[in-house]
Amino acid sequence: MKKIISWSLLVLATGAVADEGQWQPHQIKDLQHEFSRVGIVLPAEQVSSLDQYPMNAVVGLGGCSASFVSNQGLVVTNHHCAYGAIANNSTPENNLIEQGFLAKSMSEELPGGPQQRIYITEEVTDVTNQVLGDLDGLNGKARYDAIQSQRKAIIKQCESDPAYRCSVSSFHHGMEYFLLKQLMIKDVRLVYAPSDSVGNFGGDIDNFEYPRHVADFTFIRAYVGKNGKPANYSKDNVPFKPKSHLKVSAKGVKKGDGIIVAGYPGRTSRYKLASEIDFAGKWHYPTQVEMYTKTLETIAQATSENSADQVKYSSTVKSINNRMKKRKGLMDGFKATDIHGIKLEQEKQLLAWFEKNDEREAYSQAHDKLSQLLAQSQSNAQRDFYFGYAKNASLLSAASRLYRLAKESEKPDAQREIGYQARDINRIKSRLNRLKTRFVPAVDQQVWQMYLSQYLAQDKAIQVAAFNQALGVSSAMNSEQLKEHIATFYANTKLADAQTRLDWIGKSVSDFEQSDDAFIKLAVALYPSNIEFENERKEMAGQLAQARPLYMKGVIAYNRSLGKPVYPDANSTLRISFGSVDGYPAKDGVYKTPFTSLEGLLAKVTSEKPFTAPLKLVQAIKAKDYGLYKQVTLDKPSHSSWHCKLFTCAKAQQTEFNSVPVNFLSSADTTGGNSGSPVMNAYGDLVGLNFDSTYESITKDWYFNQRITRAIHVDIRYMLWLMKHVDGADNVIEEMDIVE
Repeated sequence: MKKIISWSLLVLATGAVADEGQWQPHQIKDLQHEFSRVGIVLPAEQVSSLDQYPMNAVVGLGGCSASFVSNQGLVVTNHHCAYGAIANNSTPENNLIEQGFLAKSMSEELPGGPQQRIYITEEVTDVTNQVLGDLDGLNGKARYDAIQSQRKAIIKQCESDPAYRCSVSSFHHGMEYFLLKQLMIKDVRLVYAPSDSVGNFGGDIDNFEYPRHVADFTFIRAYVGKNGKPANYSKDNVPFKPKSHLKVSAKGVKKGDGIIVAGYPGRTSRYKLASEIDFAGKWHYPTQVEMYTKTLETIAQATSENSADQVKYSSTVKSINNRMKKRKGLMDGFKATDIHGIKLEQEKQLLAWFEKNDEREAYSQAHDKLSQLLAQSQSNAQRDFYFGYAKNASLLSAASRLYRLAKESEKPDAQREIGYQARDINRIKSRLNRLKTRFVPAVDQQVWQMYLSQYLAQDKAIQVAAFNQALGVSSAMNSEQLKEHIATFYANTKLADAQTRLDWIGKSVSDFEQSDDAFIKLAVALYPSNIEFENERKEMAGQLAQARPLYMKGVIAYNRSLGKPVYPDANSTLRISFGSVDGYPAKDGVYKTPFTSLEGLLAKVTSEKPFTAPLKLVQAIKAKDYGLYKQVTLDKPSHSSWHCKLFTCAKAQQTEFNSVPVNFLSSADTTGGNSGSPVMNAYGDLVGLNFDSTYESITKDWYFNQRITRAIHVDIRYMLWLMKHVDGADNVIEEMDIVE
């Protein structure tokens, strides 16, 4: 295998005594000293390999993480990560969200839906020289296009085997590029999901809070064709045979134990400028929260009298609620910790270091150029934000995507925009199909009207004249006029029908331009404006692709001079974090312990959602029917020092627990996308699933505070107890390799 050496590895000589870092797998082999510090027994060299246990059992779901836990393709992830699959199989008469689901045999397992995928990363290759090797003299959009052209060529070669999905991802904000080759499983089925009252106990009220008592887990299964290769759903498909699967530790963890978390963290911004934090805190996040709030209110009102509509929009509502609370947490965290001030001081120290040596002048110039570009980009943010929402009607989005596909299909495949190549057709079909379970015209119409009202309330300088003209709207329209106007679009379209949407794939540009479908006509009319703004974004992206990588080289050189580690910002690629099981000081005089218990869960139960619980669960707790999963203490056993063999020593007192641990905390570095990530003990055995962070930790996307940053995990002992003593999922337990 090719040996990978990157800039970020050059700063690892001295290491660091903190749990910060979302490391690329190949970086881990240089962190053996950190593994030893936290007590991880598995060699760092082994953990760094995608061909060995446990990393060859870790998978992605496209926005979430998961892991294989049997040789029959059984996968465990978060309940909220599989929520779409649960909702897809739910109806008002058979609501699997509320009642849960358990397949007692493989024949009873349910198809997850058209967009459910499992991604197995098999290779990661440094392709920086191929992507950036021939960009001399190229600036702006020309530079952006050249980078994209190289990425497409590399991906095409990688995907010569149709079983694989490949991507070329940017690291260190365009300084490095890596090719990820992933086996893509397309037949994913629902195996076991606890009821929502357990899997989502506490709901949005408890989201990002601690103590928590939620069974945020679900089991799904990967299926392939009889030839062992990925295939679309078919009753004839067979369970996938993974290269390995995680063993499950029924012993779990104790306070102070070292743990490993692996998965696909989404996005962090730890190397962004202080000005970017300031903009996010003062404008972007508050504006997003306002729009999220209005969206949720509109959906709630539109679906209030129809349970079927509520089921269809349940996944959307859950997703928006999660994003909104995170944005609120970021805003609160910025105020409480003054992260902008911290970053500003760090930036001043960095710039001062640049100025000490003339050889670093290029880094200073890159910082200045980057600051100018960001100011320019932020000046268009309000227009782009409201214009984006103004176009956010489900059928308009579908029509625009279909018309863009027709336009791109006139070009050779290699010249098409990423997302509209031949490799993307099945994804487009799946996205169009997904509307069947997540779309109601009357609801969509009300949401779109709200978005348009917000857009039309902006200053005319913010609005897009071509859009107003194409849609036939103006700021002078009142609510009733706007409602009547957009109703004509829904009345004069056939795109609400799934097969009609799919039938448009493959049609010519002239077919679209001659159509009398209201949303098709609107999509055609908006195309020039969409391309104009897209080219504007590409021009900015191309300029940033010059300034930010050079600035990042300066950041890495500075950190190297301080002996500090450098890992790339998260970008939805496979990463490894590590830490210890530990509580934290939440505020003055308040220390939050690392474990919660079944008794704590019972104390929260009420007769109203989201704190209801199944009667069988309540009865089992009251009867203390804990079986093998009861923990007398969660403190590590004390080991006598040498002198205690000669003299009498006081026996260390261990805190009694006498319950089943439900959720626990660790200092591992995680973020969105790590949902469902396996939490492994020192030997690589599964001890829990990552599912959230504490409210005090939300700002870690920008700044990692070792003292208070904690991830929240569902404890494997609670999972096994619930499966055994409440839901009767013995068949699932028996399929896994349990280490007692």
